[in-house]
Amino acid sequence: MTKVTFRQPDGVESTIEVPDGWSLMEAAMQNDINGLLAECGGGCACATCHVYVEELELSGLDEVSDMEADMLECVSSERRPESRLSCQLRMSEGSKDLVVLIPESQI
Repeated sequence: MTKVTFRQPDGVESTIEVPDGWSLMEAAMQNDINGLLAECGGGCACATCHVYVEELELSGLDEVSDMEADMLECVSSERRPESRLSCQLRMSEGSKDLVVLIPESQI
């Protein structure tokens, strides 16, 4: 399991443990984390599960796929170097603990 801290725009944090194989989006939905709409249900088709991953270069996460990069062009909040779609971030045995910031808006 990977420990993930979701930080809301107002600074409120929620920390949960995410099982291996789950995406950050799935974990957020199962744990009632506010701010992620996930309208497409994880199909990488809507960009409403956008997050900013702190220390992305140290996270041990997979690189952004071409499909995710295309969808990141559609995010409503500022796209930053640490922008990712939480539906595309699957936890694995080698995942490191993460802090993710939820943007002000998803639509």
